[in-house]
Amino acid sequence: MALKLSLSLDDQRALGAFLQDLVRIPSPSTQEGEAARRLADEMRRVGFSEVFVDRIGDVVGRIGAGHGPKLLYNGHLDTVRVADASLWQWDPLSAKIQDGVLYGLGAVDMKGALAAMVYGAKAVIDSGIQLAGDLYVVGVVQEETCEGLAMRILVEEEGIRPDYVILGEATNLQIARGQRGRIELKVTTFGSPAHASAPERGENAIYGAAKVIVGLELLASQLDEDPFLGKGTVAVTQIESHAGSRNAIPEICRLYIDRRLVSGETAAKAAAEVKRIIAREQVRSQVEVTQYSADSYTGYRCQAEQYFAPWTLPENAPLVQKCAEVIEDVLGSVPTIGRWAFSTDGVYTAGIAGIPTIGFGPGEERFAHAANEQVRLQDVLAAAEVYANLPLVLLSQRD
Repeated sequence: MALKLSLSLDDQRALGAFLQDLVRIPSPSTQEGEAARRLADEMRRVGFSEVFVDRIGDVVGRIGAGHGPKLLYNGHLDTVRVADASLWQWDPLSAKIQDGVLYGLGAVDMKGALAAMVYGAKAVIDSGIQLAGDLYVVGVVQEETCEGLAMRILVEEEGIRPDYVILGEATNLQIARGQRGRIELKVTTFGSPAHASAPERGENAIYGAAKVIVGLELLASQLDEDPFLGKGTVAVTQIESHAGSRNAIPEICRLYIDRRLVSGETAAKAAAEVKRIIAREQVRSQVEVTQYSADSYTGYRCQAEQYFAPWTLPENAPLVQKCAEVIEDVLGSVPTIGRWAFSTDGVYTAGIAGIPTIGFGPGEERFAHAANEQVRLQDVLAAAEVYANLPLVLLSQRD
């Protein structure tokens, strides 16, 4: 790569201040409006050619030729909620910086990468280089609650279909080229109510659910294993029952199951495994894929089935190899090429839409969703410089 872009000292300081602003703005899923406005304002301030908010609330910024190939940087604006603030050393929204590390909710998951993407694009703008295509930086919404949904809206309803996608989820400045998929299943077991003083007169739905749970424990050791993605998993994550009172036999019990999927595993296969357990145990029940339903901060009604496809991009794919070359050139080290343990918007872009997708972002995966979430500022700056240089290779320069 003949030309290498870098951030000025002023832009490095501005990037850090912008990241602090983003972390200080609460943005739980469906409530990203204030953070979205702050992101859009920063995009306009640094000189993006076009900035708009789509129907679901994604903030979309574009620089480039207005035609030709499209490279899209994906970062999500929303965060999980803080379960117990007492576990944090500082206020989760303080964006405290100590010893070069920024602490705060969303610091690594994933406002650090999103801020870096904006300033990577600014370096391209300031360079005056004319790209032969368009670079999009998109701050998506509701990724934490329904990954892939906002990207589906952007592609299928807004009509922006990129040729390449870079996800900024934490990779510790390495490359991720895939992840397991997941499906959320709901099993409802049925019983017959009776007074708890005479349980023999009824049928306890909880006991039926217990049989299913034991079957799921046995299933866990039998699941497929992929040489790259690892082993499929199954876990019961929530149980609820219904009865007339606590001294009545419950007539309904519901189990919620998180099933992680490897290559070749489908929603139908995962549901069939559970149905076989139910048939073997002769439990009266039904199995459903759960449905996601929410209103976005823009008022858009969101609905989606809670199935998310596994995906991988071959290690020899051009996107993987070109990005590895840029990272080595900019950071001076050869990146490892691996996978994520968690799920990302790649479930749609790669898993459904078939768009070449990889991950590259600052910070360590282990700090996501954890107390004292954190990201090293030096890593955010390093990511920004990689984001600045990737378009020079993936969107070839014009003479």
